[in-house]
Amino acid sequence: MAAILPPPSRIYLLRHAEAAWAAPGERDFDRPLSEKGFADAEIVADRAADRGYKPDLLLSSTALRCRDTADAVHRAVGLSTDIRFVDELYNASPDVYLDIIAAQRDIGSVMLVGHNPTMEQTLEALIGHDALAEALPTGFPPAGLAVLDHDGAMGWQLIDFVID
Repeated sequence: MAAILPPPSRIYLLRHAEAAWAAPGERDFDRPLSEKGFADAEIVADRAADRGYKPDLLLSSTALRCRDTADAVHRAVGLSTDIRFVDELYNASPDVYLDIIAAQRDIGSVMLVGHNPTMEQTLEALIGHDALAEALPTGFPPAGLAVLDHDGAMGWQLIDFVID
């Protein structure tokens, strides 16, 4: 696992919105968002934009439900935000998520759109178990957006959690 020190100085962790159940013969990778998921993705994206949350770089898993969620954010925060789809974010460990974040050395902020339980485990690795349990006692919900800033003395701090 890579130690993550600024830059980036802000990290956004967005769990994809609610996915539809797989149709017969459909791969997990190809599951789209449910109707509720599409609505929730739009709501969270709009709330993030209203709060001025605009990543310099948006990195999303290539799974369809993540691409759909990332597209909602991309529309809400502005199409000038660089968006990339990364195969390694699908079925990855928290170490992979952390390594991908740590590799973003030339930007001020990065957003990952990915999957649970990896998203929750990544947040826990950044802020610690106690802070995670206090902030999200029932876990990391679909379409939840964690916003983290780096405080030189304290390390990574969860400054906001946006939900639908």
